[in-house]
Amino acid sequence: MTNENLERQLEKYLSDAYSIEKQALVQMKMAPGIAGDRQLAQLFEQHERETEGHERLVGERLEAVGGSPSKVKDVVMEAGGVGFALFAKAQPDSPGKLVAHAHSYEALEEASYELLGHVAERAGDSETVDVAHRIRDEEAAMKARLAGCFEAAARASLREVEPDDVGEQLTKYLADAHALETQAISLLERAPSIVEDATLARLFEEHLEETREHERLVEAQLTERGGRTNALKDAALGLGGLNWGGFFAAQPDTPGKLAAFAYAFEHLEIAGYELLKCVATVAADGHVIQLAERILADERAAAEKVRAQFPHAADLSLELAGVSA
Repeated sequence: MTNENLERQLEKYLSDAYSIEKQALVQMKMAPGIAGDRQLAQLFEQHERETEGHERLVGERLEAVGGSPSKVKDVVMEAGGVGFALFAKAQPDSPGKLVAHAHSYEALEEASYELLGHVAERAGDSETVDVAHRIRDEEAAMKARLAGCFEAAARASLREVEPDDVGEQLTKYLADAHALETQAISLLERAPSIVEDATLARLFEEHLEETREHERLVEAQLTERGGRTNALKDAALGLGGLNWGGFFAAQPDTPGKLAAFAYAFEHLEIAGYELLKCVATVAADGHVIQLAERILADERAAAEKVRAQFPHAADLSLELAGVSA
C-alpha cells in the first residue's frame, strides 16, 4: 500500500509540474509585449522555447507513470487550493513588475522541481529524477538571468516618468514594499499551523519577527515621505494586479507546497526590494537605498533557509499521504 501511495504521489507531483508549465507558457507569451526593452523581450522569448521543452518532457514522464497530460492541459491547477492561472494571467502593467513577477514564478518552478526530484528518488524513478533536475537547473538559470535585469526593468518602467516625478514613483514602490510585507506576515502567521512540524514552524516564526520589523521600517520611511499606509494594510497588492491576500488565503495543503510558495514569495520580495533600490538610486535617496539593502540581506537569507528544508518538507508531505520512510 505504501508503494501505491508513493506512486500516486509521484503522479500528483508530475501533474502539478505539468500544470505549472502550462501556466508558465501563458506568462512567457504575454511577457515580450510588456517588457519595454528589447533585451528583456528576447529573454522571455528564449525561455518560452525552453518552457515548451519542459512541458513536453514532463508530459512524457506523466504518461510513463500512468497519468494523462490531456486531463490537466486546460484545467486551472489547484496545488494547495491556489489557482496558478491567477498568478500567470495577472498581466503585470510595467517592465519592473513583470520581471519581479517572473522572477518569483521561476523560483516557484525551481522549488517544485526540487520537490519532484526528491519524490522521484524515493520512488526509484531515475528518469523522472533526471528530468526534474535538468528543468530545475534551467528554471534557476532563468531566475538568475531575470535577477540581472532588475536595473534595466526599473529604468524601462521610469522611461516615461518626468525627472520631477521620480520621487512620487519612489513613494509608490515603497507602498508596494509595504503591501508585500503585510502579505508576508499573513502567510507566515498561518504557516506553523499548516506544517505542524517543529523545524519548519521555527523557521517561519523566526522570519515572521524579521518581517514585522521590515514592515515597521518601510512604514516609517513611507510616512516620512508623506505616503499613506493605512489604506494598504488590507488592500490587494498592486504588483502585477495580483491579490496576494487572496492568493495565499487558500492555504497550501502540504508542507512541501507551503515551502515552495514561501520560497517563491521570498523571491517576489527580493525582486521588489531590488526594484525599490534601483528607483531610489535614480531618485538619489540614500536612506531608501540603505533600507532596501538591509531588507534584501534578510530576504535572501530567509529564501536559502527555506530552500534547505525542501527535502524535509517533501518527506513530511509524503508521510501525511501515507508513505512511510
